[in-house]
Amino acid sequence: MSGANSSSLTPEFFVLNGIPGLEDAHVWISLPFCFMYMIAVVGNCGLMYLIGHEEALHRPMYYFLTLLSFTDITLCTTTVPNTLCIFWFNLKKIGFKACLAQMFFVHTFTATESGMLMLMALDRYVAICYPLRYGTILTNPVIAKASLATFLRSVAFILPFTFLTKRLPYCRGNTIPHAYCDHMSVAKISCGNVKVNAIYGLLVALVVCAFDIFCITVSYTMILRAVMNLSSADARHKAFSTCTSHICAIVITYVPAFFNFFTHRFGGHTIPHHIHIIVANLYLLLPATMNPIVYGVKTKQIRESVIKFFSGDKSGITEIKGLQNK
Repeated sequence: MSGANSSSLTPEFFVLNGIPGLEDAHVWISLPFCFMYMIAVVGNCGLMYLIGHEEALHRPMYYFLTLLSFTDITLCTTTVPNTLCIFWFNLKKIGFKACLAQMFFVHTFTATESGMLMLMALDRYVAICYPLRYGTILTNPVIAKASLATFLRSVAFILPFTFLTKRLPYCRGNTIPHAYCDHMSVAKISCGNVKVNAIYGLLVALVVCAFDIFCITVSYTMILRAVMNLSSADARHKAFSTCTSHICAIVITYVPAFFNFFTHRFGGHTIPHHIHIIVANLYLLLPATMNPIVYGVKTKQIRESVIKFFSGDKSGITEIKGLQNK
């Protein structure tokens, strides 16, 4: 096998094929990918800068949004530059250890992104159901500890992926029909038994994502009950409007992720492989691209901060009247 150590059956490098079947269109496909990545970098960096420098945005909701932006931009940066190199320069080789590192970071920050959405749902639950205690419950140390625990949870669950993949023998070649190193895409080119990899991958998805979705569902069930008990329609509208941006972020993140997860395992013979690869790339890139836009459009305080920033008004934005004004 080219580039392989025959004694250990561990390749020196893998070859990423990009989007198999659409090689002639790689340059054209790269244009929207590059455009979306630029929007993601500028949007998320701008959002983090705005929240960091605008005192009116120093609230738990925006701290979690900063962490989500950092997670999103880190996640897409682990794959998009390498994918663009494949599309533009045909640089398909990636070292074995570099592939394992990319796989680790992709899955770690994917799990962290899910955890951040769960924490943001809990933030909305506390803000709407316990508004008078919002600032005392979600203090800065609590936010820091919850965020660190979410990240460490992701590392603990994803780290075994690297060892499970590293142990496999690769005697069928070293070409991966993907644009980046995904756990099962790498495992499937092995000539060893990947049943443990498949079972553990499914277990992680159930434990991590199912737990996060359960917490999000319970949070919004409680929020809906609290909102419906409010006396006036205007109060209900203002209370629930604080959640619209987060609901959009949930849909943008989980819909392509679920599509990718289920087609990878159950739709391999019914959905063209190039569609699966495109969706697998979009589910990493789309949330990072859309979240700053959604929060910029839907959140009043962020809109005001952006207007003040570009108008050159250094006096600060209007004081926040309460969570109902968001």
